[in-house]
Amino acid sequence: MTKCYSFVGSCFPFRPYRLWFLSLDLTITNMEGTSRLLSFKIINMIVGGIILGYAVSDMPYGSLSLTGLGILLIAVFLIPQLSLTVPRSDLAISFSDLPIFLTFLIFGTPAAIALAAVETLASCLYLRSKGFQFARHMIPVNVAMNVVSTGATCFIAGAVVNAMGGTQVLTSSPKLISILGVLAFFQFLFSSILASVYMGLKERGGIFEKWKKSYLTSSLSSVVGVGLAGLVFKLINYGDVVTAIVCGVVLLIIFLGYRQTITDMNLAFEKAQEAERQKADAEHDRAETERTRRREAEKYAQELSTLLGKEARANAALRKSEKDFQYAALHDSLTGLPNRKYLGDMLSQLIKDYRRDAETNFQVLFLDIRSFKNINDSLGHSIGDKVLTIAAKRFQRVVNPNDTVARIGGDEFAIILRGLSTTSKAQKVARRIYRSITQPFSLGGNRISIDVNIGIASCDIEYSTPEEILRDADIAMHYAKERSDGPAVFTKELRHRFLEDVRFEMELRHALERDEFSMHYQPIVSLTDGRLIGFEALLRWQHSEFGLVPPNKFIPIAEKADLIQPITAWILSETTRQTAEWQKISPEYSELSVSVNISGKHLKNDSLMDDVEDALELSGLSAASLKLEITESTAMENAEFTISTLRRLKQIGVQLSIDDFGTGYSSLSHLHRLPFDTLKIDRSFVNNVGEYGENSGILQTIISLAKNLQMTVVAEGIETEAQLNVLRNLGCEMGQGYLMAKPKGRDETEQLLYERPALLPVAEIEFTATNPSSDEDDRLPVF
Repeated sequence: MTKCYSFVGSCFPFRPYRLWFLSLDLTITNMEGTSRLLSFKIINMIVGGIILGYAVSDMPYGSLSLTGLGILLIAVFLIPQLSLTVPRSDLAISFSDLPIFLTFLIFGTPAAIALAAVETLASCLYLRSKGFQFARHMIPVNVAMNVVSTGATCFIAGAVVNAMGGTQVLTSSPKLISILGVLAFFQFLFSSILASVYMGLKERGGIFEKWKKSYLTSSLSSVVGVGLAGLVFKLINYGDVVTAIVCGVVLLIIFLGYRQTITDMNLAFEKAQEAERQKADAEHDRAETERTRRREAEKYAQELSTLLGKEARANAALRKSEKDFQYAALHDSLTGLPNRKYLGDMLSQLIKDYRRDAETNFQVLFLDIRSFKNINDSLGHSIGDKVLTIAAKRFQRVVNPNDTVARIGGDEFAIILRGLSTTSKAQKVARRIYRSITQPFSLGGNRISIDVNIGIASCDIEYSTPEEILRDADIAMHYAKERSDGPAVFTKELRHRFLEDVRFEMELRHALERDEFSMHYQPIVSLTDGRLIGFEALLRWQHSEFGLVPPNKFIPIAEKADLIQPITAWILSETTRQTAEWQKISPEYSELSVSVNISGKHLKNDSLMDDVEDALELSGLSAASLKLEITESTAMENAEFTISTLRRLKQIGVQLSIDDFGTGYSSLSHLHRLPFDTLKIDRSFVNNVGEYGENSGILQTIISLAKNLQMTVVAEGIETEAQLNVLRNLGCEMGQGYLMAKPKGRDETEQLLYERPALLPVAEIEFTATNPSSDEDDRLPVF
């Protein structure tokens, strides 16, 4: 409250939301006539100077921000102009405590004390500019008294914050309310006591009587003021920009309406006074004047009643705004669900209850809408928002009323299931949620089906914070996403695997610069004459701590971490350079080729063309000697885009091979349009062939299909001579596998090129030489 006493020019401002103006017909000599009053002023200025000096010296200048500058500007230039004078009283409502308490909550005690001094000085200067007369020394006295009251209040409130656990308690709404209560009580207490002592010394009256008469009624405004500071603090920390704008507009409307109400009340009182003056002046016609005055009084009373009703409505709107602020700080604006802050508060309490009583079981579900980004990208964000709203409603319909569904950001939700003692029960609920959410629906003329990944984490004594159990539920959710076969339950093995993957990812980011990657090469051999056709390039990672890491371990991690593109670019550069060198060993190797596997993520990236062209240009290798292998499932994932990309690669002369054929779900309508040169049979079909040709029907079908599509056939995973015989008889031109050669490093592969060993079993080479056949129909399967 800014409390100013006009003793022919003295101003004594205090804080919360009231401003008293008491005009007494006293002279400057009377104001400073007693030694006790002078001593009181001097003591206040000394104490206030000490407190202000402390605040300036201990100010956290490094933590001040644009928020602090904004609060300072509002306190200096806006707050002094927002006071509202209540008619027929010495009371005016001001908002000067809002910046002081808000500064304390955000920046601490020193900043709040300094702002109190600056704001008090600004208020005095503003009053003086409006004609308010100040006696000598009264401006510094006002500043000192406000610094003393604010400093005492903030020191006590700071001690309470420290006793409750530090500034982190401000994130808890119940504890924040307690701290705000301490601020309101002690600010009112200290400011009103100082004012009462000053007035008691000035008027030589009873201090307690003066306090009870003039200041006791100010306590309610103090509570309202500190409540508003708490709301703004909550809004700054947890609200979004839209909420802030809406709340600001609501407060402005309430303030303007309240000010208009006060203005109208002043006008009504002035009219009533004018009526009374007319009564005194019109005694010659008392009866008529009485009737007129009575009618006017009734009219003005009615107006006053109307204005008071408006004021009551304004107060009700203010209370509603307070509730709306609290709701906005703890709920998601799109779905209306509890937000991450609300969920965290609830989990904190549940964890505390469980640690006290293990019978208070609960389960946490972490949910992620699968491929939600595709909905946003293809149908627009407005449709995406509606999908999130529908998903939220479906989640709520499935769970019990005492369970909690929260949106924690983007397309991620969390559900707290209370009273479930086992994960099997939580899995049943999760499966019900899954069945509900996957039901298709129509939206904006679009038939939409959504899927969800669900991870489950059970309450455990090891959890002490909400973040820990949410982390483990998130780990389980990602495991469910990998498996794509329903909800997954968290285990410590999953956490170990997750942390291991995180470690691998961190190490992968430095593997290239540490030169930890190397290439191994497995020969691809002609099955008709044993001639070396080329090599398949296989990546190896030799880590200094983990040793040799298998590709099936680190390649998926590289793809998820978006590291596959730079790794593949390095592979292309390394293999094309090496192959170009090997082609120079002998004329018979001049057409030696190298096959490089391309991941689906790299295929979707426009940089693939640049990487291929750069590797060919730097190495000098002909494009025909480079073969890019793409898995069947990758090629079919986005067939039209794949066709376009592969045709561009074919234009520069690169060979293309469809890898692991038969394991995916190819569409023949798309397959014949894909410009592949080679079809590679997956090793699983080769391994199924028996010693006498059993189970070779699928191989015959695949080879026949490849021939009809005019593709060369390569079989991988050949490990026995029986498999080799079947493939040769079926017309398979090329193959690779342990029967011919295992993958070898660069030096061993180069030695193989110089030594020229027989890569096919000798009997097979002799058989080929004595039984040449170019007629495809003569290559019958052996059973």
